[in-house]
This record gives sequence, C-alpha cells and structure tokens, in this order.
Amino acid sequence: MKALIFNTFGGPEVLEYTELPDPTIKNDEILIRMKAIGLNFADVYRRKGNYHLAGEPPYILGYEGAGIVEQVGDDVTGVRAGDRIVFTDAPFANAELVAVPAEKAIPLPDNISFETAASVLLQGLTAHYLTQDSYQIKAADSVLVHAAAGGVGQLLVQMAKLLGGQVIGLTSSNEKADAAYSAGADYVFLYKEPWCEKVREVTKGQGVDIVYESVGSTLAESFEATRIGGTVVFFGMAGGDPAPVDPRMLMDTSKTLTGGDLWNVLTSHYERTVRSKQLFDWITEGKLNIADPFTFSLKDGADAHRLLESRKSTGKILLLP
Repeated sequence: MKALIFNTFGGPEVLEYTELPDPTIKNDEILIRMKAIGLNFADVYRRKGNYHLAGEPPYILGYEGAGIVEQVGDDVTGVRAGDRIVFTDAPFANAELVAVPAEKAIPLPDNISFETAASVLLQGLTAHYLTQDSYQIKAADSVLVHAAAGGVGQLLVQMAKLLGGQVIGLTSSNEKADAAYSAGADYVFLYKEPWCEKVREVTKGQGVDIVYESVGSTLAESFEATRIGGTVVFFGMAGGDPAPVDPRMLMDTSKTLTGGDLWNVLTSHYERTVRSKQLFDWITEGKLNIADPFTFSLKDGADAHRLLESRKSTGKILLLP
C-alpha cells in the first residue's frame, strides 16, 4: 500500500509518500480501504516531535478517516466487507489501508459522504460533548465561542444556536469573522479589539453564561467576560498555556471552571455510535452545515500540513488516497 510517512521529526518537508507492506489485522480488527482522511493539529505536533509516538520509524500520522471495509477479523461480528465505516481514534490513518479496532468503527449512513464524515467526526463529536456534557446549553443562554471560525468553533456556534443560545464569536481577522457569521453567530468580535468590554456591552453589562475557551492564554479574560455564576469550559491551548486560576476568585464570583476531553467521553462503541448518529441526523436534517473541506491528494500531504500550519484555512483539511 501507499502511505505518507516520516523517519525524523521536523517540518512538512520530512513527510514522504512511499510504499509499505499492507497491515495485518488482529482478530478484533477490521481492514479499511481509506476514502478520506482528516488532518488535525495533533498530526502537526506529532510530526514535530511534540506528541509521543509509539514504535519506531517509519511513522504514519493520522487518527481520523472514512472508508470501506475490505477484511474482517475472526472475532468481529456485525461488520462485513463492503460496509461504509468512519473512525476518529485509530492510528496510522495516512495510508491506503488501515487496521481499525472493531469497537472504534462507526457505521456511516449511505447519505453521508466519506468526505463529510472525515470532515466532521472528530470536531463534531468534540463540539457535541462540549454542548451536551461539559455544559448543557439551554434556550436563551449567552455563549462566547473562542476561535469561532475554526473547525470546532463553527460547529460550536451552530450547535449553540440549535439549542437556543445567543452566540458571540471571537476571531483573529475580518475574513474569519465572516465565516463565524455564516455559521450563525449573532455577534463577532476580533481579538485585537477590547472584546471583553464589547461582550459585556451586548450582554447588558452582565457577561455571558458560558465561555468555550480553546486558546488558553486568554483564560483570565474569559472569566472577565463571564457573568457572576457563569461557567468557563477549558478545552484547548492553541494560544499557549493559561495563567493559574485563583480559587478565591471562583469562590467570590460563584464562577465555575471545568475541563473537557473527548477521550473521557468516547469510552465505548455505544457512545461512539449514539453520538455520531445524532451528528449525522443533524446533517441530514439540514440543522448542521459542514463547510466544504480543502482537499489534497495523500501524496501531497506536505502541502496540506503547510496550509494547516499557516492558519489561513477556515474549514477542514482532508487527504484523499
């Protein structure tokens, strides 16, 4: 099979498109012929050596994708060759063939394309648990979404609106502000503006009920923009580590800080399937719109990494074998 690999850590130039032996599946795995592969910042971090990678080179990146079942392990039931499958937490996805544990294989409805599935699954499930588990958005809640033009950000905006919230987005440019408005945000402010003040203005001086904080370095400001008794959900550090939080401040203001990690939620095949089904139903019903992805051939993976690192893209980036 062909695969995108690297032998040493470094920039996009270390990526190579080459021939490797086909994977051999275990009894509890299925072999998937990939049709679309999601590219994520975690892939960049692993390529640079910032994330742990098991095994020895050549390394294969990728944890998310969609394709067709080619072979089924002896102990696998309920899955057959020819089935359409999507997954979001199985390694070595940057290849034509991927061995996936059966419990992580999510059935893909016929009316959802491989490209849409690979575009939405990881980020969609993240937005889903953030709005359902970390904090349950209620009608009339005011919601502040950091990086509102990003993949998770646009989905958070849409889900918050779907659940009846008023949404304020934060972005770094006017172009990205347009993307956040297109996703349904009621207001969008730029980071270079005095956005805390603007958030308080549009919430009549009170602050928002809930902040989805993915930047990290803006955590203190997120608390400033939150009402007394409000909640900040911390789920990312794209802009750097946050300053320590004073528990006395939390007590004095009755504010809540909670964390969130998808892998603490996707703990079973049942959880993966049920949550994914709701995502796919929302897409089918037109309640959730998925922006057209940027697509690259798998052999041009280095160019895809360069685009992702430039932070100029507003939609998902896919690799197509």
